Amino acid sequence: MSERIPTVETFVPIHPTKVKATSSDTLIHTRSFTGMFRTLRVSGAGFLFLAFFGTVWLNWGGRQAVLWDLAESKFHIFGATFWPQDFILLSALLIICAFGLFAITVFAGRVWCGYTCPQSSFTWLFMWCEKVTEGERNQRIKLHAAPWNLNKLARRSAKHTLWLGISVLTGLTFVGYFTPIRPLATDLLTWQVGGVSLFWVLFFTAATYLNAGWLREAVCMHMCPYARFQSVMFDKDTLTIAYNAARGERRGPRKRETLPADAGLGDCIDCTLCVQVCPTGIDIRDGLQMECIGCAACIDACDSIMDKMGYPRGLVSYTSEHQLQGGNTRLLRPRLIGYSAVLLMMIAALVVALVERPMVSLDVTKDRGLFRENAQGQIENIYSLKVINKTQQPQEYRVELVDAQGFELHGNTQVRLAPGEIIDVPVSVAMLADKPASSSQTVRFRVTDVDEPWVYSAADSRFVAPLNR
Repeated sequence: MSERIPTVETFVPIHPTKVKATSSDTLIHTRSFTGMFRTLRVSGAGFLFLAFFGTVWLNWGGRQAVLWDLAESKFHIFGATFWPQDFILLSALLIICAFGLFAITVFAGRVWCGYTCPQSSFTWLFMWCEKVTEGERNQRIKLHAAPWNLNKLARRSAKHTLWLGISVLTGLTFVGYFTPIRPLATDLLTWQVGGVSLFWVLFFTAATYLNAGWLREAVCMHMCPYARFQSVMFDKDTLTIAYNAARGERRGPRKRETLPADAGLGDCIDCTLCVQVCPTGIDIRDGLQMECIGCAACIDACDSIMDKMGYPRGLVSYTSEHQLQGGNTRLLRPRLIGYSAVLLMMIAALVVALVERPMVSLDVTKDRGLFRENAQGQIENIYSLKVINKTQQPQEYRVELVDAQGFELHGNTQVRLAPGEIIDVPVSVAMLADKPASSSQTVRFRVTDVDEPWVYSAADSRFVAPLNR
């Protein structure tokens, strides 16, 4: 007689409660909840919103404190000013941020998505507007299904008014980091804003309104690439939000005074509260899913039910695959140590680069003419030196040639620049020898701060001369 494979009784998971808005669309109505992770998320998002909306209005030394001045090609961050020549520092900062995201993902999964991502933060804010104007989850479901009347029109109008107000403020603030915010706001209120500025304010207003108000979880699930490659960075010790099936199954309802063992059940009472609070509409009990943004809303919801039932917390928790299998989570492991070490080295290198950043810049452009003969019969080349004072104080600089035996510099060799000023200094270099050693030679220019000789910048160019003279 052939041996049969034993079967195990399974349960069909309770899927998210969704209300169909149209035949081809679904709308997720989330339920309000409280908990430690919600408090942490709201506090963090509140700080980020305050920084984003507030920093743009700060002044520093008679100008906007943080401003990417596109017209002047300058980036002000409080007391520091960065120029196009410093773009490599911005590139390094972006690389560090990306690498930091990888390291955080290896350690704790998608905490960036759940707590600090602008898409998630604005979505939670817009959902709060829904609660204020349309009521709690059940009220919103009923309102959505109800026919149009004055009550529904008033509540929907109030919701969209709040959404649009936040979106306009977001668009204005974002553009205000590239165009001075005070005149921009005044021009916008008086309908005198320029076409380019108006376009970008409207663009970011529409982007905020559509992404946070209508697309919401679709951005995380279908448009964000992070969800696609996160699994590559996960390992068995990565902290992710997971449901403890060994403890929770068999799930089912029961009275509060009934012990799970007496009813032949696990700790999960199948209340589906973890589903009702999920902003992406998934059931965490189905296991780790691409749509999970790691916001821990299901943990707060489940913990509140465990408290009411008198069961231990942690049926849904931040845990690892190793821990779910009965082992221990290894926090220190080669991949995480490697990421952290490289990240710290990159941050240290950026700090050194910022500290050592020259506060004067020099660019040399040779005249299009090859050479000429001056009144003394010497071969001469013409150059244009662009000197930039990167400091916030007026400075005086000396222009000179470095290691240029056989060459002589003519022109204005001492210049004074106002804070942030850029000037073009025309100079000429004459060859003292009657016959050049080569038809093309390297000459090095240097500008040095007169009061602080250790502050300087140098640049090379070519000196061209005829071999047969």
